Amino acid sequence: MADEMKDPETELVEEENNFEQQNLRILTTELSNEMRTSFLEYSMSVIVSRALPDVRDGLKPVHRRILYAMYESGNTPNKPHVKSARPVGDCMGKYHPHGDAAIYDTMVRLAQDFSMRVPLVDGHGNFGSIDGDSAAAMRYTEARLNKAAMELLRDLDKETVDFQPNYDESLQEPKVLPARFPNLLVNGSNGIAVGMATNIPPHNLGETIDAACMVLDNPDVTTEQLMEVLPGPDFPTGGTIMGRKGIVDAYETGRGSLTVRAKCDIVEGKNGKCSIVVKEIPYQVNRKRLLEKLGELVRDKKLPEISNIHDAADRHGIDIIIDLKQNAIPQVVLNKLYKTTQLQVGFGVIMLALVDGVPKVLSLKETLVHYCNHQRDVIVRRTRYDLARAEERAHILEGYVIALDNIDEVIQIIRSSETDKQAAEELMARFGLSKRQCDAILEMKLRRLTGLEREKIENELRELREKIDYYKRVLEDDSLVRDIIKEEMADIKKRFGTGRRTKITGVAKDINVEDLVPDNNVAITMTQTGYIKRMPVDLYRQQKRGGKGTQGANLKENDFVEHLFIATNHSYMLFFTSAGKVYRLKAYDIPETSRHARGTAIVNLLHLAKGETVQAIIATKDFPEDEYLIFGTKDGIVKKTSMDQYDRTRKEGLIAINLREGDELISVKRVKSGDNIVMVSDAGKAIMFPEAEIRAMGRDTSGVRGMTVPNNTKVIGMEIAKQGAELLVITDKGYGKRTSVVDYPLHHRGAQGVFTITMTAKKGQLVAMKVVEPDDEIMISTQEGVIVRTTVKGISKLGRPAQGVHIMDVSAGDAVVALAIATDRRDPSAVSSEKDDDEAIVADVNLTEKEFIEDDEFLEEEELGEELLEDEDFDE
Repeated sequence: MADEMKDPETELVEEENNFEQQNLRILTTELSNEMRTSFLEYSMSVIVSRALPDVRDGLKPVHRRILYAMYESGNTPNKPHVKSARPVGDCMGKYHPHGDAAIYDTMVRLAQDFSMRVPLVDGHGNFGSIDGDSAAAMRYTEARLNKAAMELLRDLDKETVDFQPNYDESLQEPKVLPARFPNLLVNGSNGIAVGMATNIPPHNLGETIDAACMVLDNPDVTTEQLMEVLPGPDFPTGGTIMGRKGIVDAYETGRGSLTVRAKCDIVEGKNGKCSIVVKEIPYQVNRKRLLEKLGELVRDKKLPEISNIHDAADRHGIDIIIDLKQNAIPQVVLNKLYKTTQLQVGFGVIMLALVDGVPKVLSLKETLVHYCNHQRDVIVRRTRYDLARAEERAHILEGYVIALDNIDEVIQIIRSSETDKQAAEELMARFGLSKRQCDAILEMKLRRLTGLEREKIENELRELREKIDYYKRVLEDDSLVRDIIKEEMADIKKRFGTGRRTKITGVAKDINVEDLVPDNNVAITMTQTGYIKRMPVDLYRQQKRGGKGTQGANLKENDFVEHLFIATNHSYMLFFTSAGKVYRLKAYDIPETSRHARGTAIVNLLHLAKGETVQAIIATKDFPEDEYLIFGTKDGIVKKTSMDQYDRTRKEGLIAINLREGDELISVKRVKSGDNIVMVSDAGKAIMFPEAEIRAMGRDTSGVRGMTVPNNTKVIGMEIAKQGAELLVITDKGYGKRTSVVDYPLHHRGAQGVFTITMTAKKGQLVAMKVVEPDDEIMISTQEGVIVRTTVKGISKLGRPAQGVHIMDVSAGDAVVALAIATDRRDPSAVSSEKDDDEAIVADVNLTEKEFIEDDEFLEEEELGEELLEDEDFDE
């Protein structure tokens, strides 16, 4: 019990005494200091011994150890392949104490011709594919060193590099390989260390050797001069590098950004349809995932111009065939593919490597200088080794010559000696030979005494003396060292060099789609459930008043056309939504379809939030500062904002107007100074007032009162009126009329307005209005998608209180929902400054303040009372 009740401090003292008895000490330190020290040691281990390549041979430790283990085990190109498990096991057991999977994956990459510009391992079996397929297990595949890898290992046995103990100090491994070609640039490298990363692109072997030779010849060479022979990276998968700026940045500073595109050909078929054939893909792009992405975009109808995708890969190529629809423009589709898929990718260059064990970002010239210095060291050390061996051999041969010149006396001394040691001592004393010469003479075979052998010895000695002289000259003359390096690299270029695979072109420029798409008039419709489509106006034939119309779309059940307007292909389409936001597209971005097609869901074109719907659409060609957008809501609120406030694009949309709770946006129009605004309510009333009464506001404001509407009524439309124009109204049962805008008195904003049509149960409720000209044509759409096109002249011109005439035959259960103008109003002499075609025709109604009249159908000023709100009530 006494032992169990020991005090903790007593136990601690006893433990310390036990440690002291075992000659162990407990060191007390701050946890933060220990963590800092441990993390720094770990970081340096990762940086130096794992993640970053050496600037001299371009290899990380694992690559170097794999190649050395295979070289040491005899897995050379002149030997048969061996199971991959053998070099993996040798490397792991002798030099690299990490997982076999990591070692095998590294060896697999060294064998992949789509990963390495010059593969270093000759693989036999399934070593993976550009589709992302993994290699077979190491027990199934076989491997040996590639011939090019032998150039990295050449002269390793001639003391050209330093060696270091392996992890358990039982063996020696090289710190760096001789690397007889610039492997860091040729095969590149990528890796993530602690707080730094490297990403060096591969280059062409022959071009890189030429650049290295240029540095040897001219140490002051510039990057521009180097790029004459080494214009840029050369990826094993080919492709095209767009622009040279990123290359220049990378070569001069060590950091740059490249844009790499796939190589695509456009092929025209027999039926007139075109296909895009992808011949080469960017470096490190997974081909299988690229195909999946293409299929996903087609399924989601984000690329509606594509009809089919074929995987045409075989042993001769990796072709992907993309079939296009009849009316698709190949260059436009290709441009979309570059933007939305990995047919175009960015490659961030970070030329980070270890220089004397320290990580450093290097320029192209610095990289080549460090490599050339390494080659000088290799050649000098090799020459010293060869010189020492030649001098040793010449020393032995000189002893042979002395012995042969005095062969009888030498034999006599050997025969008279009792031991080898005694014979050697007497020979050294008699002829001045060294111990090594005496040992060689004593070991010499009798056949070497023949005259022929003597001649061979003398010839060999003469050759050795010439080599010794040459080696000494090399060690004394740096120019000879440079010549040797250049000569040997030229031989490597001749044996292993291949042509450039990656093309380098000008800066990547987006294709100007407007140059490819004709600026024709188009009809754009959008249904209540959000399906939008673009069609040529010519698809709809002109009909007389009272016609049945043409089927415009095969709609879903309970769906109907909610928006219909005319624009041109080059117009900007501004989509104003229930959330008070505006989104922008070009008209040609809306897929063109047949008359009977349902169209594309708007959510595939716009980044709409959940529950957000399009309430108004306007088309425009420009955004002048002196012109404005007028917003009208169903509660009669209006707001005026300069057009230039909307000359920008955001995927998530811009705030266009702040709507009050329960209010909805019904119309957005373009207005200039002096224009007049017409608003019509479903109560059959209309009001016209000058735009000058609406002061300009910011983009995210609410607006002011434009028209007062009683309860249970709403504003159905807002238009711009100009002199000579007419106001056309239509009911849900197809009855309507046109009335000159001069018949509508000009009043201050905020009133209820005057009657514009007398409504009856037979003729229906007022649903749509437009300001038109006599020569216009209009298009009327119903809930069921029936569309009729007719002239304005065919509709009776009546007074304000009239009931209207029959314009369209509406089936039972159907109803008119939309009205649009189908006339090209452009000025042929000024196409570039035209306004959008869906704008109402407006004319100057030059009424002065004195011409404002009072009407008993308007609310008197005192009756308005609190109904007429001041601007400040709606400002934000």
